[in-house]
Amino acid sequence: MKTQVCIIGGGPSGLMLSQLLHLKGIGSVLLERQSREYVLGRIRAGVLEHGFAELMREAQCGERMDREGEIHEGFFIAHDGRLDRVDLHRYSGGSSVMVYGQTELTRDLYEARDRMKGVVIHNAEDVQPHDLTGQSPYVTYRSGDEVVRIDCDYVIGADGFHGVSRKSIPKNVLKEYEKVYPFGWLGVLSRTRPVSPELIYAKSERGFALCSLRSQVLSRYYIQVPLTDKVEDWSDDAFWAELKRRLPQEVAARLITGSSIEKSIAPLRSFVAEPMR
Repeated sequence: MKTQVCIIGGGPSGLMLSQLLHLKGIGSVLLERQSREYVLGRIRAGVLEHGFAELMREAQCGERMDREGEIHEGFFIAHDGRLDRVDLHRYSGGSSVMVYGQTELTRDLYEARDRMKGVVIHNAEDVQPHDLTGQSPYVTYRSGDEVVRIDCDYVIGADGFHGVSRKSIPKNVLKEYEKVYPFGWLGVLSRTRPVSPELIYAKSERGFALCSLRSQVLSRYYIQVPLTDKVEDWSDDAFWAELKRRLPQEVAARLITGSSIEKSIAPLRSFVAEPMR
């Protein structure tokens, strides 16, 4: 195969880039290691910054986002038993954030690539870029027993922390800086009405907590837990009880609880790699 740009990684970044390139008349092939069903089944964050929401519109993918997403012009910080609101719209020149699940955003990008007959290849195994410093870079991947080669002008790595792209930068060039924290975020997704119309970031002596949402009937909550904790250590009842302890009484009193439909612990790290090209 031959294309102008080969993109490694079929998450929102890779899909968005392939869409924007297409609208500028630049051809691309996108490689994704997982199946489309797997990518669309991942539960990820759901708050879009103002600039990214604008980018979705520029990419001609923002119609459903604007119809179903919720614009938030501020958020709350809970501390010392009180609740203070930060007015984003006022203090950032009219900016806001959009509450819209990353799964839905990814679905919109996939549909746009389908509509424009974009080349997105799933289940691409053993992806490997070659000759990145030469004039004729190329990428290989395995499809079943066949090894496929894609010749291109540029290779873009959009495959995240665990992907092959960063590992392709020579060891004598790559510099990495990392701090792993001794705690993580235990997150719960539930079919319950959110406790607040806007996000609440809570600081308490027991640790951090976050009240977020995906829609008016789907809530996402987090609490800080030791990195040694396992999901199995936390029943739904234990999670709700601990969350309430970290919120101001007025918020805890109106919290609606229910069975979790997804529960996971995200370990936290700070990580910088350079150069990125």
